[in-house]
Amino acid sequence: MGVPKFYRWTSERYPCLSEVVKENQIPEFDNLYLDMNGIIHQCSHPDDDNPHFRITEEKIFADIFHYIEFLFRIIKPRKVFFMAVDGVAPRAKMNQQRGRRFRSAREAEESQKKALEKGEVLPTEERFDSNCITPGTHFMVRLNEQLKYFVNKKITTDRMWQGIRVYLSGHESPGEGEHKIMEFIRYEKSRPEYDANTRHCLYGLDADLIMLGLTSHEPHFSLLREEVKFGGKKSQKRISVPEEITFHLLHLSLMREYLDFEFQELKDKLSFGYDLERIIDDWVLMGFLVGNDFIPHLPNLHIHHSGLPLLYRTYINVMPTLDGYLNEGGTLNLQRFEKFLEALAAFDREHFREIFSDLNWLAGKTGGAPGRGRKSGARKSTTPQRANGRQSLPSKGGKRKKRVS
Repeated sequence: MGVPKFYRWTSERYPCLSEVVKENQIPEFDNLYLDMNGIIHQCSHPDDDNPHFRITEEKIFADIFHYIEFLFRIIKPRKVFFMAVDGVAPRAKMNQQRGRRFRSAREAEESQKKALEKGEVLPTEERFDSNCITPGTHFMVRLNEQLKYFVNKKITTDRMWQGIRVYLSGHESPGEGEHKIMEFIRYEKSRPEYDANTRHCLYGLDADLIMLGLTSHEPHFSLLREEVKFGGKKSQKRISVPEEITFHLLHLSLMREYLDFEFQELKDKLSFGYDLERIIDDWVLMGFLVGNDFIPHLPNLHIHHSGLPLLYRTYINVMPTLDGYLNEGGTLNLQRFEKFLEALAAFDREHFREIFSDLNWLAGKTGGAPGRGRKSGARKSTTPQRANGRQSLPSKGGKRKKRVS
């Protein structure tokens, strides 16, 4: 599950979270988890925009095995190595995948059509269809068999793979890869011999891994992911050679400290006691209000328009008036959540009033339809409107002028 712009916002607000992975400067980890679908997509179709690109199935498998081995040698897990391939997804995920696969097939067909119109000669080999990276397809069945062979071979011939527990959860096991990983972590925590100081490292590309890692409430948890370059083209060519990729470690233990500092005002104000673990659960709940791949964001609550800081401030103001936390062990307390939304609605009313006032002012200046302009005697909004780091203020001449804040 993706949360648009969440990783970028987190990286900018908490700049010390990530560190570049450098050889011989990597902390020790006990468990390494791989969300395999990111690796499969990276190795199978790195250049979607190039209609001339062709790759064989054997090359795809070899690149996937090399990528796995490279990540293993970077982290060097001491106890557990867990690989999870996406299985059958929930219904909401299926609907999203259906639309995404339709778009990818249409874009591939259009790129080939444009190349032929330009007189380009395309290869005669069949182009790899990324839609076959779906549970139950012949490609995934063959990949699963190859992965089993690869794991057995490494355990037999590589000393680094010996002495640790290796798990492979294939496409026949239902659930998304990251959720199968979190289910495994919860199972391990339920065992009486579990070490509370176990150090976890999870590789994956989705922004929701930050939330999943925090909801595990593990004190030593890090995320491994490729470097993300903000502001570039959306259709950048993927690099399938891991040696050419810059990897980052995002430390969720530091994220826990950042959140503790973010809500430190509540430490002396709560009648029911301050508990960071419960604060984290409520923080994840607030993260759903700015939207994700399946849930639309609330009106005017955009991550890139300071939606999260507004939620934090509202939470800090409302919590002292409540008798407990919003999230009670995974169950939403509706009475408390209603009070939180009522406080949030005050901002909505003010924001809608300012937008409506500005639209009426604009309609009056541009000769809008009758009844759409500003009514006589109506008061103009004097609240500065902030957009893209600038304030738009009315001048004495009636025109808008922009001033850098």
